[in-house]
Amino acid sequence: MPYGRRTFSSEFPAYYLVVWLRTIAIFGLLWLNIGASFGATHERGQATSARAGTHVTPSVARASPATIKPRGQAKGPAVDKGRRRVVHKRKHTTSAAQPMHIGKITSKHRRQAARVAREPRDARRPDPIATQQTTQQTTQRTTQQTTQQTTQQTTQRTTQRTTQQTTQQTTQHNARQSAASRASARSGLRLLARCGYTRRSRALLRARSVYVVDERTHTVLTEKQADRVVPIASVSKLMAAVVSLDVRHALDARLDVTVQDQDFDKFTGSRLSVGSRLSRHDMLHIALMSSENRAAAALSRDYAGGRPGFVAAMNAKARALGMRHTSFVNGTGLSPQNVSTAEDLSLLVAAASHYPLIRAYSTDRSQVVFPGGGRASLSYHNSNALVRGGDRSIVLQKTGFINEAGHCVVVRMLVHGRPIDIVVLGAPGPHDHIADVIRIRRWLRCSLAR
Repeated sequence: MPYGRRTFSSEFPAYYLVVWLRTIAIFGLLWLNIGASFGATHERGQATSARAGTHVTPSVARASPATIKPRGQAKGPAVDKGRRRVVHKRKHTTSAAQPMHIGKITSKHRRQAARVAREPRDARRPDPIATQQTTQQTTQRTTQQTTQQTTQQTTQRTTQRTTQQTTQQTTQHNARQSAASRASARSGLRLLARCGYTRRSRALLRARSVYVVDERTHTVLTEKQADRVVPIASVSKLMAAVVSLDVRHALDARLDVTVQDQDFDKFTGSRLSVGSRLSRHDMLHIALMSSENRAAAALSRDYAGGRPGFVAAMNAKARALGMRHTSFVNGTGLSPQNVSTAEDLSLLVAAASHYPLIRAYSTDRSQVVFPGGGRASLSYHNSNALVRGGDRSIVLQKTGFINEAGHCVVVRMLVHGRPIDIVVLGAPGPHDHIADVIRIRRWLRCSLAR
């Protein structure tokens, strides 16, 4: 072959084959190494994501029997080592109440762990709002139960006390009735059935409290809740008249009606205007006959100790007369705190009947006074319809009314020459108290006739 001319041979050199095989081996090893590294990384990422997304309860481990290997087994690839590390961490997970080893897990615990793993994470966490509501409901139930128990105990105690009081009152009432029956048998005074006094006719009495007693023998002829403490309204003026006359002031002296005499309890009006001047005689007269409130207020103000001293004298007089259930706070009776019983008021009627002026003024039919101050005269009439109608058997009386007390009247009348005291308190209608007195008067006149 001449120099400079290149020719190609069909033979493949041997050293080229070695170079290509070495290159292919190197690329193959690199590919296998990259694939193994990527697979291990991928498996570790899956294990990490599974551990982050699965909540293991404190009392139950999440390891499966397949991941638990005996101690003598040879170590596997890096993937198995990563899995064993996860199992190793979960195997020693303990509960605050009771530790549990992975070897003690039963099928029941596995099922519970699987069920918990399927639940959402938010469902496994306690809801603070629901917990607060449950606590409030529990507290409310406990409070309601405690309140009900306390109410029941209080009701039982109140019922027991009421029963005891009712029993005592019934016993006292029966004792009084027995004593009255014995006194009636001794004196021969009693209301007769042939005169209309029956159980049915007694039920027709409209007043809340009734007390009828013979003054001479102190025989109780009939009664109805005579020991019940009730407001007495203007019947209080009877005690005010007694205290005013006990002072023995000059009755001809004149008294002025001032602003202090106005009614600040019920805000009632009066025909006596502020600035009027009347004598003590006239003040006492219209206070008893027509129940003039400003006249009684002026009398209570005209006292040595003022109005407080006058009220104290009224209460002291009540205690002296044996009126144990009677109390006064003013002299007019406009306050519902002026209270007494029908039995106590019979003692007041008996005491007031010893004052001639009280008997005369309370049963007078009318009176004309001259208050001055631009008014020539004022005409007053009796507040008791029986007195206005001309019943001369009544020797002493006093009426009264406020909303809390109802219609009240106390009367001393002569029945065939015998003084009988009648006390009627708490009648509902404006004419019921007078109707009760008329019914009792009919019984008395028939039963005590000789």
